[in-house]
Amino acid sequence: MSQQEQRVALVTGATSGIGLAVARTLAGSGHRVFIGARSSENVAATVAQLREEGYDVDGAAIDVREPADVKAFVQSAVDRFGSVDVLVNNAGRSGGGVTADIGDELWLDVIDTNLNSVFRLTREVLNAGGMRKKDRGRIINIASTAGKQGVVLGAPYSASKHGVVGFTKALGNELAPTGITVNAVCPGYVETPMAQRVRQGYAAAYNTTEEAVLEKFHSKIPLGRYSTPDEVAGLVGYLASDTAASITSQALNVCGGLGNF
Repeated sequence: MSQQEQRVALVTGATSGIGLAVARTLAGSGHRVFIGARSSENVAATVAQLREEGYDVDGAAIDVREPADVKAFVQSAVDRFGSVDVLVNNAGRSGGGVTADIGDELWLDVIDTNLNSVFRLTREVLNAGGMRKKDRGRIINIASTAGKQGVVLGAPYSASKHGVVGFTKALGNELAPTGITVNAVCPGYVETPMAQRVRQGYAAAYNTTEEAVLEKFHSKIPLGRYSTPDEVAGLVGYLASDTAASITSQALNVCGGLGNF
């Protein structure tokens, strides 16, 4: 396969957890992958690691909350690899607490990081990234089962992820005639660095241990365990493929049966 025939994928939040697994999965299926995260050191280290594994990967630092960063990131990807075929909006943060005690700063940052960034990156990829000029494209947003149901002590996060699901469905229907599909992947509990921070937050809120929180979460999941980043990435890889051309405007769970909806 020539470089011209290889598809180009952008993945944000790609230096750990689900994002790293997605970058590896897409690179493994022949994509040229451009990754982003806030830390330039982490991006450089991850690019080096993936290149050692034989993948065609590059990347740049990006703060997805900053419009100028979004523009620069997409332009860097185009300059490096050419127009974009696949966008995976994965960057995000947790955030919550007793809703009556949440300040504006936390609320607005969660919405900006998890929802506004998805709009900004998608718009930039459709335009400067060249996707809307193609007759095929894949936009895949990493949402959450919290984007379909309310999460106690997680109002900002749940609201942001509901927004991602709504954006996905609206844009998917809008772009359906163009050959560009738009879908959301909704992980439940996945063992990542962010999951550990969430458990720490619940342990503090309920004055208990992280181990007790983990046991409680396991008991809620029909499979009895967290999903893995690779399992989430597997669905992303499928949605990016040609076989998934008729799947659009969907929000698909990877959650061990936690979400029955």
